[in-house]
Order: sequence, then C-alpha cells, then structure tokens
Amino acid sequence: MKIAIVQFNPIVGDMAGNARRIVEIAEEASARGADLAIFPELCIVGYSHHDLLDNDYVISSIEIAIKWIHERVPSGMALVVGTVRRNPSRLGKKLFNSAAFLQADRPAQYVDKMLLPTYDLYDEYRYFEPAKSQTPITFKGLKLGIHICEDMWNLEKYASYLLYERNPLSELIEKGAQLLINLSASPFSHGRHRLRTELIQDICAQHHLPFVMSNQVGANTEMIFDGDSRVHAANGDLICLAPSFEETVLYWDTFDHRPCPVPTHDRIQDLFDALVCGIREYDKKSGVFNHLLIGLSGGIDSAVTAALAVEAVGPLRVSGITMPSEYSSEGSVSDSQLLAQNLGISFHTIPIQPAVASFKDMLAPLFVGTTDGLAEENIQARTRGLALMAVSNKFGHLVLTTGNKSEMAMGYATLYGDMAGGLGVLSDVFKIDVYLLAEYINHRAGRPVIPISTIQKPPSAELRPDQLDQDSLPPYPILDEILRLYIEERLDFHAICDQLGHSEAFVRDILSAVDRNEFKRKQAAPGLRVSKKAFGTGRRMPIVMKYDRESLELLKLELSVEANA
Repeated sequence: MKIAIVQFNPIVGDMAGNARRIVEIAEEASARGADLAIFPELCIVGYSHHDLLDNDYVISSIEIAIKWIHERVPSGMALVVGTVRRNPSRLGKKLFNSAAFLQADRPAQYVDKMLLPTYDLYDEYRYFEPAKSQTPITFKGLKLGIHICEDMWNLEKYASYLLYERNPLSELIEKGAQLLINLSASPFSHGRHRLRTELIQDICAQHHLPFVMSNQVGANTEMIFDGDSRVHAANGDLICLAPSFEETVLYWDTFDHRPCPVPTHDRIQDLFDALVCGIREYDKKSGVFNHLLIGLSGGIDSAVTAALAVEAVGPLRVSGITMPSEYSSEGSVSDSQLLAQNLGISFHTIPIQPAVASFKDMLAPLFVGTTDGLAEENIQARTRGLALMAVSNKFGHLVLTTGNKSEMAMGYATLYGDMAGGLGVLSDVFKIDVYLLAEYINHRAGRPVIPISTIQKPPSAELRPDQLDQDSLPPYPILDEILRLYIEERLDFHAICDQLGHSEAFVRDILSAVDRNEFKRKQAAPGLRVSKKAFGTGRRMPIVMKYDRESLELLKLELSVEANA
C-alpha cells in the first residue's frame, strides 16, 4: 500500500478553504499512486479552535465540509481526516474529536479520540466527549490502528504519573491493529523532535508494529506547529521524516523498511525557524495588516525582533522607528539606523521629548510636591507606545512588541508603553537566548546584520541617566536559570535553591516578583510559544492572590516545633 502522509497547514475557522485544499492534495496524491492519504488532527477547523466549537453554525459548517470532501474522494482511495462529529447521545459533551475515514461510495467511518488533554495549552475536555472504545479500520486487507494525538502519549516512562486509566494503543493492538496511524496537532517546543522520536521508538519496540504520524504545521496565534511528520518501521527505525515548518506530503510504500538518518537539531536554529514561522503565519492568516512595525531602541531585543520580521515577510514590509528621549544614548539612534540599513527596512526617527515635556506639564498640578520616579520614567515608554500605535492606526501596521521572557517574568516592562502592540515575538525567549539568536542571525547571514555594538552594549531601558538593567535585575544568566526552573520546570523555591546554591531570600524575591506581575502579563499582546510553559493561554495564574512564602515558612517552623514538643 502506498500512503501519503500530509503535513497540513490549516487556517482556523476556514472550513471551506481547508476542505478545498484537502481535496487538492488528495487528488495530487491519487495521481502519484497513493492508496491512502492521512491528514492531521482537526484539520477541517484548525487547532486551536477554542470556543468556536460552541457555535452550532461552525459545527454545521464542519459537517458540510466533511460531506463535500467525502463526495470528492478519488476512486479507489481512502482519506483519514481530522474533524469533529456530534455525540449522538444526550449524555456527555456534545462533540467528539474524531478521525473520519472516507472512501468513495461508502459510508464514512469514525474513530474518536479517547484521551483528552486538559493541561498547558490544551482544554479538550471542555468541548469533547472521550471515546468509549477503539477499533481498527480494515482497508485493503490491512487493519489500521487509527488514533489521535494524545492517544499515543499515555506511557509511564514519559510522565511522573499517568493522567489516564486507559491506553488506546493497547486496545487497538488487542483488536488486531497491524499499522498504527496517529493524527496530531502537536505544537513545537524545545526538544519536541527528540521526545517524539523516543516515544514512537518505544511504542514500536513494545508492540512491534510500524507507526505513521501526520502532524499539523504552521502557526495559529501563539501556537506554532513544526510538523515533524514521520514513519517508523516496526523495529523503531525512522523510515521517512518531513521537513520542519513546511507544508509537505511524504509518500511511503508499506513494503519499504529502509531506514533514513535521524537528523540532529540545533536548538537556536529551531528557535529561529519557529519564531519566523510564528510571525509569518500571524501576519498571513490574520489578513488585516499590510506591514510590520517595530520600535527600535538600539538594543538587542528590538534588533532580533526586526531581523526575525524581515526573514518572515521580507524587508519591504517592515519598518523601524527610533524614538529618542533626553536619556537616549547616541548609540541607541546610530545602532538603530545601522540595523535598518543592514536589514534594508524603512527607518524613521520620532523624537519624543516634546511630548514627554507636555505630559509632565499636564500632570504637574497633580504631581506637585512629589519627587520624580517611576511614573515619570514610564511616561517616556508610554509616549513611545502611543507613537507606535498612532502609526499602526494610520497605516494599518502590526506593531511587534519586543519584550523578552526574562523581562515579562519580572515585570520589567511598561503597560501601555513597550508592551503596546499586537504580537509578542520574544515573550517566550529568555534574554540569554536572545543573545544566542543574535549570534545565529549574524552567522547565518555571514555578516554582522545585528551591529556588534548592539550585542556588546550593556542592556538598558534608558529611562533615566546611566540606567542599566543590572541595577534592577540580577545578571541574566543567573536570573534566567531561576526563572526557567520556576516557570517551565515548576520547581518550588527550596528545590531551586538546592539545585543552584542561591540563598532562599534571593530566590524568594525573584519568585515573588514573578507572582506579583501577573496583572501585567494578562494585558500583554499574545506571544509566540516556543517552550513547554509560556506565559498566556498555557499558564493560568490568578492576579488577585497572596502567596506569601515567608508566612508559609513560619507555619512550617511552628508545626515542627509543636511536633518536637
């Protein structure tokens, strides 16, 4: 049997467009001799759909799209298409997350997803009823063990505790499955390639069956999909692998068991490719912006953001604006101008001092008798945000915010100032990785696209004389590792102190800053997710809370004293 594994890039909510593209690919696959074409999870509606599925018109549109596709399946061929279907019972959720098995002139068959994730970005039990059972579908004499994304992840090795009581793969194999087929909408994060390879190899070693995975590619809002679709032989060998971040079709003959090399992945190259994909897809799929706009400070964050934007949409659709104040260094303007020249983007200078002075004059009667401080500093940042948004409104530009994950974690950002914009490009990238991205960008180009002076200068917000980030924050290599353990690994401060050797007071102050700045992050632009725990949809923390670690330590001490009394 010849199988086409389709690494598909849907647009969320575009049921008609997605359906037409599916049929076009199926017809091409049929012309190339494919007997079966496999498309990813929920590719009719796109992932993530969120509360679109609460709209009955959307559900009806998905049903029409599936019927339209079914009527156009090439003769002699079958399609496996990720979709939703209504629950025929009034008991449980109204929908199933399903794979439709479609053949010309035959009724559609459905396989429903059994394991519904409700962690991180995922909230599937909000919408779907889990499958009650799993049964293979027989096609051309082969029993296909079709299952959907999470259904393959319930292995004890990959979780500190199992989230589900059942294992869909075991049930499929008990019923005679001969080929395992997974439809996925599995997003990118650091190390995801390696984890998928290890997981599928373990499944093959356990069950001695070949494994096919079709994964979504592209990006939808904050979620970035790398694809990584593949085929593994029954012994776990990788047979074929789709290129990352590209819509493509793999063709595999089930008689072909020749292994292909397992590629190595450079973490920073993957990070670069993922962010470029995220910018490009947000721009293309939103369809409302004609240009990307970045406030250039002469610093490394705005420089890397601009370089990524140019890679995503080309220099003719990117503009940079530098907005010097009385505290801006000469290098902040000259480095911004040099960056713009290196990238080939349009460049403008808007001095903000007249507006800042006017704001201070306006506020003077209310501020009388007070000393200048953070409020006055932030007037500068907010004036810059106002200028960028004015240009955005006037010309239909998308403002890219440039704050990194380290700054967003610590609240080292100004609401309605440098946080103003439509998409956060670096909000899931720690500062140390921003520097590595800059080095990669220059290495990739074979020249210093990002000026060396930008990379070497100490980071500064330039909102007061001689200001440096290190005046308010610990050195980034130290800070970033603490933040990574707290946010991404979810360790408590005792474990962080034990692992890194810092004092409890030092770590507690950093974690407290993360906690109390949740209100800022709730108002931030959506950010591109590249780690396993990003701010935004996947990290849901209360704003109004009192999480006092010192008080908790006192309680523990009192309990210990009482126990020993």
